[in-house]
Amino acid sequence: MVNDFEGGRQEKDIVGSYFLELWRSKSKKAAVSYAKDVEMVNLDNECEELEEEEEPVPTELDTLNSSGGFSIVLPNKLSVQYPTVNLHGHDVGVVQANCPAPVKRLLYYFEIYVKNAGAKGQIAIGFTAEGFHMRRQPGWEANSFGYHGDDGLLYRGHGKGEAFGPTYSTGDVVGGGINYTSHEFFFTKNGQVVGTVEKDVKGRLYPTIAVHSQYEEVIVNFGKDPFIFDLKAYEATLRAKQQAVIERILIPQAASYGIIRSYLQHYGYEETLNVLDEASQTCIPPITTTTTTGVHDNGFNEYGAYALNHRKILRKLIKDGQIDDAFAKLREWYPETVEDDTSAICLMLQCQKFIELVRVGHLEEAVEYGRSHFEKFYKLKEYEDLVKDCAGLLAYEDPKKSGGLGYLVEDSQRENLADAVNAMILSTNPEEANTKRSCLHSYLERLLRQLTACFLEKRLLNGNQGEAFHLPRVLLAKNN
Repeated sequence: MVNDFEGGRQEKDIVGSYFLELWRSKSKKAAVSYAKDVEMVNLDNECEELEEEEEPVPTELDTLNSSGGFSIVLPNKLSVQYPTVNLHGHDVGVVQANCPAPVKRLLYYFEIYVKNAGAKGQIAIGFTAEGFHMRRQPGWEANSFGYHGDDGLLYRGHGKGEAFGPTYSTGDVVGGGINYTSHEFFFTKNGQVVGTVEKDVKGRLYPTIAVHSQYEEVIVNFGKDPFIFDLKAYEATLRAKQQAVIERILIPQAASYGIIRSYLQHYGYEETLNVLDEASQTCIPPITTTTTTGVHDNGFNEYGAYALNHRKILRKLIKDGQIDDAFAKLREWYPETVEDDTSAICLMLQCQKFIELVRVGHLEEAVEYGRSHFEKFYKLKEYEDLVKDCAGLLAYEDPKKSGGLGYLVEDSQRENLADAVNAMILSTNPEEANTKRSCLHSYLERLLRQLTACFLEKRLLNGNQGEAFHLPRVLLAKNN
């Protein structure tokens, strides 16, 4: 809990507090990654960025919720047999997975290998809801779906099957999956898609198999071993179809140009902005976004040209590690941004100066700098953890290998500071209303944030099922 003084400081310094939280968030992620490394967990940065939201995934068959003596789950918990002669229609051996299928993703899929089709081949694969009657074939009861091997029919919620696909028997590999984007089930046989059917239930569903005649035996693969069906290729095809739909949406050239231009303006990339403007006039037809007064008017006018050259200079100084020079320029050009020497932006600048000294191995100078500049920050609880992170670098011979603190000496830490200083300068623009909020993000970033919110809302309306929007994933799909 923050006291009234600290709360007042945060409200006044919205910009600085925002970037401090970004820093704090990065610190926590670095600590978690380091802890995982210590536990010998293999982390791949690119995959970690794109991986599905963590959810429990089925790994074996449930041996507790069984169908009595009509199914025997073998000790590996991945094989099931039918041990007796079935006398009635309800003498079914049904087994669910040990947890529901994960839902916050594009696809879920599992397979079974029919080791023995038994006397009648009455094997089924499908999905069932929690509380399903374990003496009935999947698809015979409400909120259940099953593709049956003896007749090739699809059953969904009642005892009458629908023509669907081929039968399957001994030696066949059959798969069942859920496409959360199209709201469909899909089934495969020996690596080929058999068909799809509407998924008209929003609750959590368990991967389910059933055996129903003597000597039947199946082995389940929840993904521990490679699937026969090429799931990655199937997913790539689905994403390509999604991308094709998106690319058919026409966006006026001036609008896309305006979004990009506003981004470059917002972050002070003056040279790139000039190149873009020149290119816009040499393309055919030229992109016209200026008014009769020569001012750009593309619907994204956020006074981005304010202090453009100053912001460009400061960004370069910070990215080059020249913190003293950046501090001097701020005092000269925008003294109001650093007049409070305990503000968030002053903390970030002075911490970065300390970090730069550590980066070049000037440890004694770093210690002296820390003693003379950090004491005032230690007295403020809101800053204490970040200052301790910086001071912790001194404990390591190689700062880049300093456990969960190595992120501090990466270029991304300079980039975060450069963004903070850039936003702080934009907040001083007298021409712009509500600058404290609008200076934090460019129009492009606001559009992406809105897109993410829309994806999450759509997922919520779909029972919180389906994947969220991940820009890196979209860019990788676009480039592949």
